Amino acid sequence: MINNEEFTKRLQKVIDFYGESASSFAEKIGVQRSSISHILSGRNKPSLDFVLKVLSSFPEVELYWLMNGKGNFPSQITDTKIVQNPEVKINLTSNPESNSETLSDQISEDKKIERIVIFYKDGTFKNFEQS
Repeated sequence: MINNEEFTKRLQKVIDFYGESASSFAEKIGVQRSSISHILSGRNKPSLDFVLKVLSSFPEVELYWLMNGKGNFPSQITDTKIVQNPEVKINLTSNPESNSETLSDQISEDKKIERIVIFYKDGTFKNFEQS
């Protein structure tokens, strides 16, 4: 069972982190403004559908953190500053010396990043999409 008051605080933290208003947040996750208002006021508890919409719209939000405060927010792997820093070097091969291009060398000025996928050696991956 989730603690509704604590869930509300974490949801507000997510909204504040992204600089959203309750209305714009509701629009981004595809729910009515009143749904956000009722959850933030403590009138209603979040539905599973609501939680899943938050998670799919904001991949930096971890399920266990949102539901019970365990884990991290934003999740450490999804630091958006990595994408915004053109000096970060990206290793696209297993040999770090074979790829010395910077991110700014790899992305032309007129193109926007739509999605980044990170593949791990254990066969798992994380998918980050621009909303």
